[in-house]
Amino acid sequence: MRRMLILENGAVFTGMGFGADGDCDGEVVFNTGMTGYQEILSDPSYCGQIVTLTYPLIGNYGVNYEDFESISPSVAGLIVKELTDVPSHWQSEQSLEAMLKEKGIPALAGIDTRRLTKIIRQYGTLKGRLTSDVNADVQKIVSELQTAKFPTDQVRRVSTKAPYASPGSGPRVVIVDFGMKKGILREVIKRGCDCLVVPHNTTAREILNLHPDGVLLSNGPGDPKDVPYAVEMVKNLLGKVPIFGICLGHQLLALACGADTVKMKFGHRGANHPVKDLTTGHFYMTSQNHGYTVDPESLAGKNLVVTHIAINDGSIEGLAHTKFKAFSVQFHPEATPGPEDSAYLFDRFLANLSATKKAGVQYA
Repeated sequence: MRRMLILENGAVFTGMGFGADGDCDGEVVFNTGMTGYQEILSDPSYCGQIVTLTYPLIGNYGVNYEDFESISPSVAGLIVKELTDVPSHWQSEQSLEAMLKEKGIPALAGIDTRRLTKIIRQYGTLKGRLTSDVNADVQKIVSELQTAKFPTDQVRRVSTKAPYASPGSGPRVVIVDFGMKKGILREVIKRGCDCLVVPHNTTAREILNLHPDGVLLSNGPGDPKDVPYAVEMVKNLLGKVPIFGICLGHQLLALACGADTVKMKFGHRGANHPVKDLTTGHFYMTSQNHGYTVDPESLAGKNLVVTHIAINDGSIEGLAHTKFKAFSVQFHPEATPGPEDSAYLFDRFLANLSATKKAGVQYA
């Protein structure tokens, strides 16, 4: 089956279709990770996007049922250079193509992904369409893409619909699910915490009524300004309970403190992004997936200090509040892209909980 990718700038790529039948529209982005395609596809932060994998051979170790970051992947489509027909790995339980068919995700193989990546780096992320109609009117589709308004309710679509608990004997942590990866919950549970996961639109009062020792703001898709109610929630939690924000949660903390966020040209998506911790001077290789960043020009007078920076472009990768026990990182400390050294951030969060309890802080 032939399939085309058509971009809003008029570029067309034709290759072999695989995965699910049907067409899809989405923001076309690229990820530079050499491995981790299963985690990428099931990361809720990719909701509505067509993901291009820059590593040329994909599917060689298959798919297993342990490495999903969410039960129902919300990525719109997948693009690869070459697909492995026969995966080989002792944990493999099905092929990548079988998983894509099962999850309803259309995909495209056999195109020049290097050229596509260079186009995105030149023009920024672009709207695109995967279509099996190779005789389609390209100019008509380009016009449709140029005027298309994609949905902005991604967080609502991927967040849990109801609260749930993972009991533990340690501190109570409320995790606000904006599109949480399973790995975040895993890291908190590993530290013995009593975990309560709540939906994206839970209010500060509802969270405080759960008597948390700390609140973790998860990752999630889209523009942080599309969830103003979440910004208000974080604003009303500041100073009342320790906060740790990851990815979208990091951006929401910044907005709640009065800073601003801006859209990046093509974002950070990969498993090998170097980050410097300014508090220790240490460098970490991190996993990242975000298209927005905190504007450094907006930090003046906002009681926020930069704790981490990206080595490649100098963008902000971490913040800490100067008055309250609240901090955040733009990257994913739970993702462990080989090294696991940035998992110390979860320990830092727990240390904040212990310090707050020892100080006898009362909830408002």
